[in-house]
Amino acid sequence: MSRVRLKHHHISTRNRAARVVWQLVWLLLFRPTPRVMHKWRQFLLRLFGARIAGPSYVYPSARIWAPWNLELGEHATIGENVDCYSVAKIRIGAYSTVSQYSFLCSASHDFRDPAILRGPEMPLVAAPITIGERAWVTADVFVAPGVTIGDGAVILARSTVVEDVPAWTVMGGNPAAPQGPRKLRSSTRREDLPE
Repeated sequence: MSRVRLKHHHISTRNRAARVVWQLVWLLLFRPTPRVMHKWRQFLLRLFGARIAGPSYVYPSARIWAPWNLELGEHATIGENVDCYSVAKIRIGAYSTVSQYSFLCSASHDFRDPAILRGPEMPLVAAPITIGERAWVTADVFVAPGVTIGDGAVILARSTVVEDVPAWTVMGGNPAAPQGPRKLRSSTRREDLPE
């Protein structure tokens, strides 16, 4: 995490109260809905401040820590049991998918801060996560605070992403390392390829 700019973060009483209300809404009105009720869940997320560009697909078991820190592009998908720990902003670009059991973690604790000698808590640090357009974060991936995943990138299952990922790159492993470029089939029309 030393390469990522993390800033100390304080969670206000107002923020805590808003999250309590959100958790009740999530538990009673979001989580029990059938999978096909994406528009209803979009409505609830927007009600709590999420910025959603167009139709998107957030599955009922997805956990959003603070919807007001979530931005979704058109046709973005957050799959089953995804955990969006959105202490800082989490942006998911258009046509991108975050698959089941992935963890988008925009905050951690500064275990090197000498303040831990004065009390029981480690200071909270937070940094935004950005996932570009047409990217795919596959199943059970951990994305650390401050990471940017470029357009068209693919993160292979069970990877740990602690550094930025270039556009149209396949990454995998713990920590994630480049596996090569994301190559589209040759039958794809040239006008569909990114510049």
